[in-house]
Amino acid sequence: MSSNPSRRQLRLGAFMRPVSIHTGAWRWPGAWADANFNFGHLKQLAQTLERGCFDAFFMADHLALLNMPIGALERSHTVSSFDPLTLLPALAAVTERIGLVATASTSYNEPYHVARKFASLDHLSGGRAGWNLVTSANPLEALNFSRDEHFEHGLRYRRAREFFEVVTGLWDTWADDAFIRDVDAGLVFDRCRMRTLDHQGEFFQVRGPLNVARPLQGWPVIVQAGASEAGRQLAAETAEVVFGSSRALVDAQAFYADLKSRARAVGRDPDHLLVLPGAFVVVGASDEEARAKKARLDALVHPASGIASLSVQLGTDASGFELDAPLPEIPPSNASKSGRQKLVDLSQREGYTGRQLAQLVGGNYGTLEFIGSATTIADHMQRWLDERGCDGFNVMFPYLPAGVDEFVDQVVPELQRRGLFRTAYEGRTLREHLGLPRPRNRFFDTLPSRHQDPR
Repeated sequence: MSSNPSRRQLRLGAFMRPVSIHTGAWRWPGAWADANFNFGHLKQLAQTLERGCFDAFFMADHLALLNMPIGALERSHTVSSFDPLTLLPALAAVTERIGLVATASTSYNEPYHVARKFASLDHLSGGRAGWNLVTSANPLEALNFSRDEHFEHGLRYRRAREFFEVVTGLWDTWADDAFIRDVDAGLVFDRCRMRTLDHQGEFFQVRGPLNVARPLQGWPVIVQAGASEAGRQLAAETAEVVFGSSRALVDAQAFYADLKSRARAVGRDPDHLLVLPGAFVVVGASDEEARAKKARLDALVHPASGIASLSVQLGTDASGFELDAPLPEIPPSNASKSGRQKLVDLSQREGYTGRQLAQLVGGNYGTLEFIGSATTIADHMQRWLDERGCDGFNVMFPYLPAGVDEFVDQVVPELQRRGLFRTAYEGRTLREHLGLPRPRNRFFDTLPSRHQDPR
């Protein structure tokens, strides 16, 4: 239990695909160069994070190689990664409490597939599943799914909204107590506790019902990361956890207030939408040691990776830019609008040159950084929490396994000492960890259920 249960508690996710977002991570002395594609290593990392009482192990995903030149791609330690919905059930078998969040694209999947896989993961893990709903930003994914070009940005979000309705509808096609398994009567389920979905929409026609029982959590936790206008509105209407990308507290506060306001405007409780900015954390015995580690890590990034990463973020080829000048006018693209705008703002408002931006994103893609001693990092996290810049963080580690060990063994105890973070799990499901309510069933919410969560 927390030593100060009356104050707000940090929520901590672990960004684990790639196992480190930093391009030089695999080259760090003593690092596991194959950590991204080695089950034994991933098992150990998940168990260490569970020892640190993390809320969730989060896996991003891409359905194509990154859209960058081969000279940069061949230096990427993330080219080969496990499919999240294959890996996470395996990790569910070797962990007991930590949440397991997987990314699944609404652009290049069918709702029935996604509903079935996440319902299965929720049952296999004892109620620890989360779905990171993404629309896909990489245009190369289209070429792997029989399309000549990527869906247009606005269309992707319309499709995602309907996709969400179909998936959650399929989860609701069974009542919680539908499977009676009455041996004497010879009945497996009660037909009155099942519905067909019969969805007919702009993008999907899905009859249902799902051929997996309703998830233990009702629905797996819904996670999103979009920060564009369309992304924020989708999050306000559907998400329960949003991964933010603000680098400055003032920007994070504005993003936080905007999402909470949007959630309230559509009739949701703002406390049931948690904002977790991504935070790249480097821990040292002192602030000076941590900064030296970061400088050493950045020196392991090849220049080709920096320019390629900048191109991916901007959605346009940056190889011909004047690198010692601010960014030129960046043409519109069909890639992530929020990621592009973040870099444009850094150039226009803070004077970053193309070279500086390439170095920034070539290391950790320009995300928020907390670099220092455990005390300094806890100070920053506490300030962001207290000043309503976040509800917690999606932590990104600099190298593996030491980066995870340093955070769990040094930062977590400091957060616990301050009463900001749990010292033990108090529930078993991801919803319980995050303090999120169990969704009501749209078909059966007026009928009593012997398995219904009493809350």
